[in-house]
Amino acid sequence: MYPPLSVHPLSETEQVSLKQGLRSKDAFTVRRCQILLASAKRTRPKEIAAYVGCSVQTVRNTIHAFEQQGLACLKAESSRPKTTQPIFDEDKRNQLRQLLHANPRQFGKSRSSWTLDLLAEVCWEQRITEHQVSRTTIEEALKAMQITWSRAKAWIVSPDEQYELKKRQRNRLISLSEKHSDWILGFMDEVWWSRLRDPMMHSWTEDKHPLHLVEKSADKTESDPKAIACYGVYLRSQSQMLVRFVEQRPVSEITCQFLEWVTHQVCEMGKRVMPLIWDNATWHLSKQVQQWIKHHNRQVKQTGTGVRLIVCKLPVKSPWLNAIEPKWIHAKRAIVEPERKLTALELKTRVSDYFDCPLLDPLAKKVP
Repeated sequence: MYPPLSVHPLSETEQVSLKQGLRSKDAFTVRRCQILLASAKRTRPKEIAAYVGCSVQTVRNTIHAFEQQGLACLKAESSRPKTTQPIFDEDKRNQLRQLLHANPRQFGKSRSSWTLDLLAEVCWEQRITEHQVSRTTIEEALKAMQITWSRAKAWIVSPDEQYELKKRQRNRLISLSEKHSDWILGFMDEVWWSRLRDPMMHSWTEDKHPLHLVEKSADKTESDPKAIACYGVYLRSQSQMLVRFVEQRPVSEITCQFLEWVTHQVCEMGKRVMPLIWDNATWHLSKQVQQWIKHHNRQVKQTGTGVRLIVCKLPVKSPWLNAIEPKWIHAKRAIVEPERKLTALELKTRVSDYFDCPLLDPLAKKVP
């Protein structure tokens, strides 16, 4: 893997100028100085974005601008519309077309399908464009080439009679988490990662050259399982995922182990209360898990240390209310290899790299 994106080592003059820029009256200059000084300390773009309060792409754009323009990038450019020649002429469109038929992993990327932001980044790295263009520019170029992407969507409704009540309870916990600095909201779920079945995917393509997914089948001689399960918690305020793989399948005992591990991780962040939103899986509603949560909260109250759990059950068949669900979908599309089958270790490694979390030993039932 490539090292995280960061600025070059700052000279003394650059350091002084950036520190002076922190006192600027211009919010644009202050934010860029914060980003560049944090990047100089080798902080990851994702962590900088969470600290500054902007998108990861904004951090990347700032770093690229500083590498190209130096301290001149601290001054905002005019937003007045400009009349310029199209960035993608006929020759560059052909290069872009060839790029779409290649695998992003050939360019050192961590996913196998293209996004607009990824296309803009690779176009600049491959010198197709003189600078990194916006996703809108890429989209307009693709439309001019009559290349589209789309996927059908289905409308689903929860049959739960208490849907509105449970949804209000969920929204109330989200609101309370935003008001208390020592609270952290978690969306929890479990998922299976299949080595054989490909996820539903969409990509920029032409009718004559669609993206083909090779059908995979199990090999009787291999020892790797067909699918691997894992637990996950999405900490939306931190833009962070906590993921642990499972040796066999999710059960009540392993759920308790995962909750214990999560509360330890959250306690190290300095949090004291964790509202936990999850669905109605049997290992969530089991007596063993409910007793573990009650015992854990009682122990936290008696000792005054640890993280208290507040569990919120979602309405049945309502995955759109769990913010972790899109994370699973995007990850499955990012790690898939259209033309071959991944090994179990490759799959785990790609998932861990995608979520930027360490690959720890899998959770397993304790042997009596």
